[in-house]
Amino acid sequence: MTPTDYAFIQRYLKDKSGLILGEDKRYLVEARLGPVARTANLSLSQLIQTLAAGRDPALDQTVVEAMTINESYFFRDKTPFDHFTEAMLPELMAARRLERRLRIWCAACSTGQEPYSLAMLLTERAAQLAGWRVEIVATDIATSIIDRAKAGVFSQFDVQRGLPIKYLMTHFTQEEDKWRINAPIRNMVQFRPLNLLRDFTPLGQFDIVFCRNVLIYFDEAAKRDILTRIGRQTQADGFFVMGAAETTVGLSSAFAPHPQRRGLFQRASAAPAPSVAPAPAFRQIAAVG
Repeated sequence: MTPTDYAFIQRYLKDKSGLILGEDKRYLVEARLGPVARTANLSLSQLIQTLAAGRDPALDQTVVEAMTINESYFFRDKTPFDHFTEAMLPELMAARRLERRLRIWCAACSTGQEPYSLAMLLTERAAQLAGWRVEIVATDIATSIIDRAKAGVFSQFDVQRGLPIKYLMTHFTQEEDKWRINAPIRNMVQFRPLNLLRDFTPLGQFDIVFCRNVLIYFDEAAKRDILTRIGRQTQADGFFVMGAAETTVGLSSAFAPHPQRRGLFQRASAAPAPSVAPAPAFRQIAAVG
């Protein structure tokens, strides 16, 4: 790959997906786009020329998906899920005890392990959430990845990474050498394709937003823009979760660190989080699929 071709790919990926490639990532481009070029019966140089011509939207999507990192596993990093059950849910259930509705967004959801992990945790609280309307919206730029997430089929390797055996036995069905997550959990999650660089106001307002380990690949201007727009769509007392190595500090005034929970952020307009009692139980839980 020539320096000119690589410079084009750097600009192209930044514009299409926000992904920033350093000068040391040329090998990654060659490794991931080489198979795409061969499938299209093109050389890598010809593939880049085709992209530059801008006449093949399907090829654009294929290239972006090939370069998008899709690493995910169940209950990844554990701490955010502890925050979810020990802080976010109790506080929001107390605050929403009259309207009895919660909306959760998992941005850059990859193959679905994060939203499915949240859904499994919610089912354990069905008694407290009876009568509530709980929505989990999960988005990713890659349509092929969204299709895989919707199917809810995982390999033995996938289910061995972070998934407690009790959840495997309760919420999955083995199909030959694969495991399919059962319909009640699948139906709790709405999967949609979405590019974070584009308008996402149609998604509406959320009480909790997970956006982990994706903004680290964006430049500072894109991070600021996305965080500002996520802030507008997070309720005034809502929560925001980033990856372990990420922070909103210095990038956005929309969120502030939670006073008792390291790595958890809350809308800056929200008061310091108090200790609260669990919300009362209702008769029926409604989960949107």
